[in-house]
Order: sequence, then structure tokens, then C-alpha cells
Amino acid sequence: MPELLLELFSEEIPARMQARGADDLAKAFAAAVAPVLEGAPRPFYGPRRIGLSATLRAEVTTDGKEERGPRTAAPPAALDGFLKKHGATREMLAEQNGFWVLQKPGATVTAASLVAAAMPGLIRGFGWPKSMRWNGPFTWVRPLHRVLCVLDGQVVPFAIEELPGLVSGNETEGHRIMAAHAGSGGAFAVTGLADYEAGLRARFVVPDAQERMRIIEEGMNRLAAAQGVKIVPDKGLLEEVAGLVEWPVPLLGRIDDAFMDLPPELMRTTMRVNQRYFSLVKPDGGAAPFFALVANIAALDGGATLVAGNERVLRARLSDARFFWDQDRKQRLESFLPKLSTVVFHAKLGTQGQRVERLVKLARYLAPLVGADVGLAARAAELAKADLASGLVGEFPELQGVIGRYYALHQNEDPRVAEAIAAHYRPMGPGDAVPNEPVAIAVALADKLDTLAGFFAVDERPTGSGDPFALRRAALGVIRILRENGLRLRLGDVIGEAFFGFPQAVGMTANPEFGMAVAQEKLRAGYQAPKGSLHPPMVAAFGAGLVDFLADRLRVQLRAEGARHDLLAAAFGAGGEDDLVRLLARADALKALVEGADGPNLLAAYKRAANILRIEEKKDGPHQGAIDAGLLAVAEEQALATALDQAAPAVAASLASENYISAMSALAALRGPLDAFFDRVTVNDPVPELRRNRLRLLARLRASMDAVADFSRIEG
Repeated sequence: MPELLLELFSEEIPARMQARGADDLAKAFAAAVAPVLEGAPRPFYGPRRIGLSATLRAEVTTDGKEERGPRTAAPPAALDGFLKKHGATREMLAEQNGFWVLQKPGATVTAASLVAAAMPGLIRGFGWPKSMRWNGPFTWVRPLHRVLCVLDGQVVPFAIEELPGLVSGNETEGHRIMAAHAGSGGAFAVTGLADYEAGLRARFVVPDAQERMRIIEEGMNRLAAAQGVKIVPDKGLLEEVAGLVEWPVPLLGRIDDAFMDLPPELMRTTMRVNQRYFSLVKPDGGAAPFFALVANIAALDGGATLVAGNERVLRARLSDARFFWDQDRKQRLESFLPKLSTVVFHAKLGTQGQRVERLVKLARYLAPLVGADVGLAARAAELAKADLASGLVGEFPELQGVIGRYYALHQNEDPRVAEAIAAHYRPMGPGDAVPNEPVAIAVALADKLDTLAGFFAVDERPTGSGDPFALRRAALGVIRILRENGLRLRLGDVIGEAFFGFPQAVGMTANPEFGMAVAQEKLRAGYQAPKGSLHPPMVAAFGAGLVDFLADRLRVQLRAEGARHDLLAAAFGAGGEDDLVRLLARADALKALVEGADGPNLLAAYKRAANILRIEEKKDGPHQGAIDAGLLAVAEEQALATALDQAAPAVAASLASENYISAMSALAALRGPLDAFFDRVTVNDPVPELRRNRLRLLARLRASMDAVADFSRIEG
């Protein structure tokens, strides 16, 4: 089958846009030429090009189709207009159900014609995150110089009208510098993918991004091993650098010894952010006095001049970093705090200074609940955001928290306080570790719960895929901290405490709607504050609404881990639970019951009872109240009543002691009496008293099981 090669050749494309651009091109091309496409297009990309190769059928015949025209009784002018529109004659018409119908024959479409027709619009409408104009109305990520489009060795001809002179061809270009020095500069013609790749390699371009990454990684590792050190893995930087070079040449430079006393995180960030250098470490994990860079040329002197130039640049960068480092350490961390009072956290939630006050209060509240020293937790919360006003974090925002830790140690703060300052932002993502020291846990939870409570209170909740304040990430952070540390917290009470930390919550602003949207939604759904709640009904309802959001995030996380979604819904559906550790224990015990020997029959019996009650309660329910033992006329219903008398208190006691396995075992004991009951007993007995009594018996069964989980949500 014919092979198509497409390349869009431009000036340098930003590295972060290349892979996405190539994928988008492949998807758009596949949609445009779907009738002739065989398999999926194979995209490629580099600093000055994105493109694809694809296998196409030479031609395809489309199916004929019918076009319904005017009614047979319509005026002749209507029929003439219809025929003119479709380029047809009267002989091509047929009469069907009072209408004229045109039988349009199938057409043969060649791959070349389909590609030629589709490509101008595809290129013209191609979407980049950012584009530019350089010659009239046409926009592209960077000035577009060539369009290579070859099918089975022949050019597919088309033009971009908005760019006079830009027509498709069979030429591309190699490395801008090295090809010219080797005498092979300028454009060269290709006939297909193999010819294209060979021609680029001969002109010092590695066309495949994955191969460029492999060359960079292996080359840096060889250079590092020769010095007895290792490259710090950095996949993101590797992908970016591979998008900056066409002919990658790894090199190793040396860091001036005068800077080796700087924090390794500071050196690493300076090198990565400003220069795209890779960091290295010694076998013991300490910072090594080297950096790796990737050149885009193979210099005649082996890269010595390039390395020397980059070493000079790095010295200047590290000198700037040292200036901020030295200046910041001339004052104590708390001296930065007044500046935070002038920094707005959010227009509706006050300043960073006010936020620090809230964090201190919330950390004090959380400390005894997580086993932390109250004084140390409060001190860590007070200093946690101080480095945001420092010169160094102003220059390198990525180092917030990390630099605060160094400054805290410099002024002889308790090491637990220093570690909490660094760790309170964690986890930053799925692969990041959670804090596990109690003081750090208290401050990290305070930070995330304050964020969640604040933005939910001003109704800035995530919607769809939009989450501008990273509230889902904050929620997952809370969940991971609690799960991985096995922490027991009544989240409703903690969220209520966080809510009261905001001035708006205690009447210090004129905003009466603070937190009301979430609370009112929960109250409209029938929420009632549990007995012993520490907060007023509206605040308790607000907390319950935010707990629902956390529970949703937990369900998402557990489903990603392979847990059954119906069991999670059932465990969470019991209601009134805001202790995530307890919820997880309940879900695990429920799984053991449902997947055990008695589970399927017990579940079937529950659903049968629930269906009967649902139907009968519409007639004359609800069927609540005490069961009349004197009306238990059949042995099987007597046995079920006795089993419930034993199971109900056992379930209640087990739930009270959080022994969910025992609660499930008590329910499992109902399986036999339930099977016998439904085999021998007619619930809707003609005698009204017997019917009511049996419905009450089933209602008691349902209530006993619903106390453990919402079994109606379990599939099967």
C-alpha cells in the first residue's frame, strides 16, 4: 500500500509544545483521511519539525446514497431546482412514497486527492497553545517554511493561500550549522520515510525524539561514571532538552568549589530552571561538583569551549543565588512575616498574613489529635509561609518550604519545626511522599484543610475539569496523609474548626453568604447534624458537604487501585461517617462478607426484602414499629425474628467498637433464617395483621443491615 510522509518544517518550536503538536497533527490527519487510512499515523517531532508517516489505500469507492427530493405533486420548478443542486437528470430519479428520490452512485476517491483537499484546511486550522503572525493573517507556532507531502514517492500538490509561495513539495532540511559545515546544507529531496530518515541522519539530525533521549541519557551516564558520580534522574528535563537539540552531544562541566556549600536544592533549581543543566550526586547522595549539559553540535575541540562558556554562565547564576542566600540569612524568619500582610492570598479570603494566623490556630487544634507537640506545631505553622517573602523564594518560587527549612535550622529552631516547614506542602503529587512526623502532619493538614474550607466557603469549588485552585490535589493530599499514617480524625469537626478560622465566619465582614451555598445544598438533601456535634447546624452542614467532596476523591483513588466501586458506594452510603480510616475498614469488611460463602444469598435476600418494602410502603407504609411476637405464626418467621434479636444488638455493639468484621459476621448468621423465611412464609398474607407484622420484620432486617452499609448499592 502507498506510504505517505508529511512534515511541517518551521523555525524552532518550543520544546513543551512539540509532542502534543505531533499527536494533534496525527489525530487531525487520521480524521481527515479516514476513508483511505490503514492503521494509525505514526507521528514524529523535533525542534524545527513535526510530521507523520501513514499507510493509505490508493483509492476507495464510497457507497452510493439516496437523496430525497420534493414531493411528486410539487411544482416543476421545485424539481428543477433539486436536479440542478445535485447535477442530476430526471432519468436518475425514482418515485418512493410520494417523493422523488435521487439514486446517487458511489464515487471513487484517490488517496492523493483526499489528502490534497484536506491538508490546506488542516494546516490553516491547526491549534497551538500560542501562535504568531509573521506574514499576513496566517498564524502558526513559529514561521512555517516548508510543507513536505509525499505519497508513494510522488508529491501531493496543494498550497496554503494565506502564505504566497508556500506549496507542498518533497524537500526538507538538515542541521542548520553542522550540515552546512559538512557541505550538505540547504534543502534535499526525499521519496519516502526511509529516504527521509537516512537523509536527515546524514545531515546531523536524529529525527526520533525517543532516540534523542536515549543518546542524551546514555551519554551523560557514561560521562558521570567516569567521574565516579551519578546523574540525578529528571524525566521532564530530559524530554525538554531532547526537544531543544537535533544532534545531541552530552558534555560534563564542573561547578566552582566556592558554591558547593549552597543547598543542593538551590543549585539544582538554578541549573535546571535557568540553564537546563542536569545535576549530579556522589555515591553517598551528596551534591557532586559537576553538571551535565547537552550541546546541539559536535564541536571540533570536543566541546571544551562550550563547557568553559557554560561554566562561566553557571558561576554568574550561582553568584546571584548566593547573594539572596546570604542576604536572607541576615534576618530571622519571623521578620519576613509582616510582608505577608500585604500579599493577597485570595480576594475573598484575605492576605497571606491572615492565613498564617488561621494556620496557627488550626495547627494548635490538630496537634493533640495527631500526637504532635502543640507549641512546636504552632511555631511551625507560624513560620511555614515566612520564606514566601524572602528574596531567594521570590527568585525561585519552586523552593518555597525547602528554603524555609534551611533558614529555620540556621536560626536554631527545633529540627521538627524546620522539617515541618519543608514538608507541609507535601504531597505535591502522586509520587511524592507524605509527611510522617507529627508536627509536620499537623501543619500539612492545617494548610490543606484551610485551603479547602476557604474556597468551598466562598463557593469556588471545582467544576468539571476546571480546578484553578488545585482543590482536588489538596483533598487527595489530606486523604493520603490520613491513610498512610493511619490517622483517626473526625473531619467534620476539624473542617468546622477551619471554617471558624476565617474572619468572614464570625461576622467580621459584610458577606452573609460565606459558606452558605455548600451548607444549604447539604441541608436540602436532608442532612441533620449528628448528636454531640461541636458546631451550629449550618457549620456542621458545611463540614458535611466538604467531607462528601473528600469521600468522592477517596472513591476515585480507591477505584484507581482496583477496588470495587459498588462496595465503596455501599460502605460510604451508610451515612454519618467522616473518619476515613473507619470508612476504609468498613469497606474491607464488607468486601469479605460479599465475596464470602454467605454473601451472595444474603445480598439477594436483602434486595428481595427491600423490593417488597418499597412496593408495600407505597400502599400503606412505612411499616415501622415493634414486632408482635404473638403474631409470628410460622416457625420460619419465628426463627428469623429470633435471629434478628441476636444479630441487631451484636451489629450495634460491633459498630460501636469499630469491629466491622464482627458486624459482618453477625449479618452473615442471618443467611439461613432468611432463606427459610422466603421459602416458607408469604409476606403479603390475606390477614392484615400478619401482613403488617411480617413487613415490620423485614423493615427491621433492612434497618439492621443498613446500619452497616447501603446494601442496595451492591451489584449482583
